[in-house]
Amino acid sequence: MARLIPVMEPAPKRARLARPEGRLTMRSILVNADRKKGTHARIQTAANIARHGGGHVTVLVDTPVSRYIAMDPMGGSYVMTDALEKARAEDDAVATAVESQLAASGVTFDVVRCEDEPVTALSHAARLADLIVVSRSGGLAGDLALTSRTPILALPDERPMEMPVRRACVAWDGGEQSAAALRGALPLLATCAAVTMVSVTEKKGGFPAAEALRYLSRHDIHAGFEEHERRDSTEQTLAAAVSRAGADLLVMGAYGKSRMREFLFGGVTAHFLNSPEAPALLLAH
Repeated sequence: MARLIPVMEPAPKRARLARPEGRLTMRSILVNADRKKGTHARIQTAANIARHGGGHVTVLVDTPVSRYIAMDPMGGSYVMTDALEKARAEDDAVATAVESQLAASGVTFDVVRCEDEPVTALSHAARLADLIVVSRSGGLAGDLALTSRTPILALPDERPMEMPVRRACVAWDGGEQSAAALRGALPLLATCAAVTMVSVTEKKGGFPAAEALRYLSRHDIHAGFEEHERRDSTEQTLAAAVSRAGADLLVMGAYGKSRMREFLFGGVTAHFLNSPEAPALLLAH
């Protein structure tokens, strides 16, 4: 089957907001909208970030055609037309609701329709985006972190992230993944009231935390630093530190260990993606 090309549905033009000068901002925000819970919080968060930085929101509403292809006993295939049309109609309703929500927000936006699988669709659409906004419960964040170079913001279902972020923690282990997450999070950290870098003594080598703190200070982000000895597990030690800090955002590298190892034995990324108590996560690999 030929790959389907996304179709753009432009929203009405809206007056552009004044763009803040002299600081980093995220100007192009991609957010997925679907029939699952958490869509309202995702859209609200994307609008908050765009409004704060004078940016633009692109909403992806995806109806994966491959999910409506069935096989017959003779090895042939056919499209379940009625089910596909029903899904398209339901996603049309999602797009309409999203347009109404964003029209009231005052930010500029557009809506993109696609018929690829969600991770593929979001990865392609994010090639020139500054951030992808998803829900943790949607199961997309981990795959996107591994397939897209764009930072992933994974949210709790019912808690939009307000801007500016009040308190943020940066999980630092000196690895490439945590460095990528730190770079990607700069615009969110730049106006944060309090930033704490947290390191759990575990991994040898890598960039020392002092270098990461200097990097932040060059961007006028003056973070505190905490180093903790591992107790029970790295994820539990980190989770306790994040909870004590009252963080609204946790910046962390995704899958510093292999994903298969995390699946079999657990790990930091899997822990925070599956924890209902975790704050919003900014992930990068």
